Amino acid sequence: MILTKLLKLTSKPKHLFRFLGQNKSRSLWSLTKLSLCCLILVAGFFLWSSPASASINDDRYEGNIYILYAGNGSLVPPRMDLPTSLKREKPAILVFYVDDSSDCKQFSGLVTRIQEFYGRAASIIPVSVDSFTDRDQYTPEEPAYYYSGVVPETVILDQKGKVVYDGKGQVPYEEIDDALREVFDLLPRSESQVLKRRSFNEYNSGMTEE
Repeated sequence: MILTKLLKLTSKPKHLFRFLGQNKSRSLWSLTKLSLCCLILVAGFFLWSSPASASINDDRYEGNIYILYAGNGSLVPPRMDLPTSLKREKPAILVFYVDDSSDCKQFSGLVTRIQEFYGRAASIIPVSVDSFTDRDQYTPEEPAYYYSGVVPETVILDQKGKVVYDGKGQVPYEEIDDALREVFDLLPRSESQVLKRRSFNEYNSGMTEE
């Protein structure tokens, strides 16, 4: 009741002061509750209007999406760049993004999930499209070489630097996982949810059947 009446009175300062003046006889506890209501109302307004509370569903720039929305500062900058990964024959996962895209914000959490399962075996390299220089051509050692003009875009390179997967948009985790299972010669999802290597006999049998 007090909060409802306060909301009506705050739009008319004169009435608010009159209300307070007519109730001097109220106990200190009642006035304290009224003050607390005011503080909560003001604090709630500023929290609601703060840029930090913006939705993950908008295209507003607020900072790096992997820090803000994936809660994962370890992804940016990446631990290993593409040239080093190719030189060491380590599979690479390129994730092209921009910080002011709702699709990229929403997809950032999935990249953290990929890191959880494949972060040690593969180089996970988020690439900000805004960092590209304006050139006509790029070399295979540059991330921009693999970019198709869509965000988010996920490109997987195997141990030899060959593109084995190119997913555009918010592709499901299962699709990326299937591609990585092939890269690392793991059992398919239909046979094992756990990341488990094929046995020699299984692998040899599969090659024979082909």
